Amino acid sequence: MIIKGCYTALITPFDSDGNVDYEAFERIINDQISAGIDGIVAVGTTGESPTLGMKDHSEVIRFAVKTAAGRCKVIAGTGANCTKEAIELTKQAHKDGADASLQVTPYYNKPTQEGLYQHMKAIADSADMPIILYNVPGRSSISLDIDTIARMNTIPQVVAVKEAGGCVDRISQIQQACDIQIVSGDDSLTLPMISVGATGVISVLSNVLPAEMTELCKLANDGNFSEALKLHRKYYQLMNDMFVESNPIPVKTMMVQLGYGTETFRLPLCPISDDARTTLYASAKSAGLQF
Repeated sequence: MIIKGCYTALITPFDSDGNVDYEAFERIINDQISAGIDGIVAVGTTGESPTLGMKDHSEVIRFAVKTAAGRCKVIAGTGANCTKEAIELTKQAHKDGADASLQVTPYYNKPTQEGLYQHMKAIADSADMPIILYNVPGRSSISLDIDTIARMNTIPQVVAVKEAGGCVDRISQIQQACDIQIVSGDDSLTLPMISVGATGVISVLSNVLPAEMTELCKLANDGNFSEALKLHRKYYQLMNDMFVESNPIPVKTMMVQLGYGTETFRLPLCPISDDARTTLYASAKSAGLQF
């Protein structure tokens, strides 16, 4: 599987009672596809994966696959810090037709590098579908070593790694070790990471600006860095302010302003603070968003 371009890490919209709002979710997916997005990620961090139970988790992925209907790639966030749970979610996503699985490094229990390898291998052995590794030490408290990524790359199902550690140098280090595909996990690092060998981004901002982030990736992948830089500069502040509070609080707040869902989160996430809202809205308006 080729992982290239912009893949939106979709929010999971809730109604005012905290249930998944499938009407809003359908509109989000259709609007993403109409904007030319290369793919979508259902139930990643931005989709509030920690607070979706097993039933909701699989139903949201199934709905995304059905709604996309082959018009774009669908990556299923099926990682967990319990290998058995990750296997169950991955097998179900494979059965439901997802194109690939995004596997976050197990959080809280802090496995060794050997444990990380055995975790990914067990998942790969359970479902014959492409796997994208997800390195996000800021959330999981552990990092995939370069040697571990190279070792995991020998597993046939492992096709890519999402790098969300904030380090552009990691792209070159990984490419020195193996030929795995690499995508950015940070919107603001999309352009510099593509410039040294990444092929795209799994994006938060593209919930709000799918066409613009898709164009940035296309320009960069085509080697037109001067035009890509114009988009990077235009949206750079908003890329950062999408994290003025914990993701997905800001992006979900912005999506409500654009007509998708409600400002409802599942605890321990809660609505955005007044100060952060002011910062976010000012940044969005400066970037040209109208709401």
